[in-house]
Amino acid sequence: MSLSAAAPAIQWYPGHIAKAERSLTGQLEKVDLVIEVRDARIPLATGHPRLGRWIRGKQHLLVLNRSDMIPTTARSAWTAWFQQRGQSTWWCDAKAGTGVKQLQQAAIRSGEALNARRVGRGMKPRPVRALMLGFPNVGKSALINRLVRQKVVDSARRAGVTRALRWVRLGQELDLLDAPGVLPPRLDDQVAALRLAICDDIGQAAYDAEGVALAFLALLDQLRQRPEAGVAEALLQNRYGIAWGEGVLAASHWLEQAAARHTSGDPVRMATRLLDDYRCSRLGAIALELPDG
Repeated sequence: MSLSAAAPAIQWYPGHIAKAERSLTGQLEKVDLVIEVRDARIPLATGHPRLGRWIRGKQHLLVLNRSDMIPTTARSAWTAWFQQRGQSTWWCDAKAGTGVKQLQQAAIRSGEALNARRVGRGMKPRPVRALMLGFPNVGKSALINRLVRQKVVDSARRAGVTRALRWVRLGQELDLLDAPGVLPPRLDDQVAALRLAICDDIGQAAYDAEGVALAFLALLDQLRQRPEAGVAEALLQNRYGIAWGEGVLAASHWLEQAAARHTSGDPVRMATRLLDDYRCSRLGAIALELPDG
């Protein structure tokens, strides 16, 4: 079973994202630095195709948040992959605060370089203006709250919490612009769209939980062949007491058996439980994307 064949097409571009993107275009002229936040579990799927246009002429910091949710082997592989392309990475876990201080220092260094150029042109120094940009639910607001060390913006592990742009002052050195999650108007890559749905980085109204759970099971089967992904051979057996089957219909058979055992035969409830278990790390640290596939 291919990943894209397991679920109906996914499209999600709610009005508040379209409105925010229009507002964002007007704010970009004021921004010195773009702090791009991606989901460490799916670094490619959470990369926006318009990013190059938005960061043109500006400094760029790439943050891979939820670093705790993937194995260290996958993190090392992605670090090397981005370095080969001339891109440094900042690994963070906004929930625990890991890596946040290093990110803040990098942003401040960017501000120092900016102000050195301003002073050289006879201008006064000022706080660096940084835009926090990324897909929905990748942890931008949680990261800002960690940087400011208090809850200044709403944060929750679901897509669509931030709905308007807002400036936040971080000391005397950094101003942060928190933006709603941005998505392409059309999700042409349906494999990437499914990965967004599995990770809850897209609105739940955009997809069918059962179909996405089947795609997730098929993906786990593929990733079992890649040790750096972190999928234990007996993962499903150990967690749910039901072993993975063989053949094209293995995902459907597994979900039916698991539903019969755990949710009184309700496959939708079982699908939701499986996805929630992954999103809450109850299945362990698993990378859904790896650099070469």
